Amino acid sequence: MLHILFLLSLLLSTSHASVNDFCVADLKGPDGPSGYPCKPPAKVTTHDFVYAGLAAEGSTSNIINAAVTPAFVAQFPGLNGLGLSAARLDLAPGGVIPLHTHPGASELLIVTEGLVTAGFIASDNSVYVKKLSKGQLFILPQGLLHFQLSYGKSKAVAYAVFSSSNPGLQILDFALFASNFSSSLITQTTFLDPEQVKKLKSVLGGSG
Repeated sequence: MLHILFLLSLLLSTSHASVNDFCVADLKGPDGPSGYPCKPPAKVTTHDFVYAGLAAEGSTSNIINAAVTPAFVAQFPGLNGLGLSAARLDLAPGGVIPLHTHPGASELLIVTEGLVTAGFIASDNSVYVKKLSKGQLFILPQGLLHFQLSYGKSKAVAYAVFSSSNPGLQILDFALFASNFSSSLITQTTFLDPEQVKKLKSVLGGSG
């Protein structure tokens, strides 16, 4: 009998406990390791949990013939603290998302249109590459260099789902050739020809 009374009292006490079901981001606050501060619950509406930004096709009129449209916490505040986000990839014929990493998340790639080659390089330098078509999924582990490119004669569309509301992004080519990283240091650390480094920096806008 005492055992039953104890369970009933525990149930009653926990039923009134405060539960944080969500934490819609207050984007005016600082973005720290645990995310943004929460928007006051009284100001949260259904609209905070809806995002239509991936419906529109991204512009592929650029040097990589591709576009990435993010739905990270900065664009979709309702994701804050929930450990997931998404992005849309549009690739014109020959389009490529260059080698890059997401330091904060693994990525699940879902092809919805066209043909996409995706791959990643493991930490032991093993390479995993797969040609994907509509309806196929490919996993890209957290922090590893990976890429996507269109290999068909028509455009391709894919969606990426990430295991973080802010997965982060660093594109290898841009880090090397669109920054002020010293050309001499790039040459020494990558074994690339100085003239090639100079050419790539002129294309991508780097200095140094």
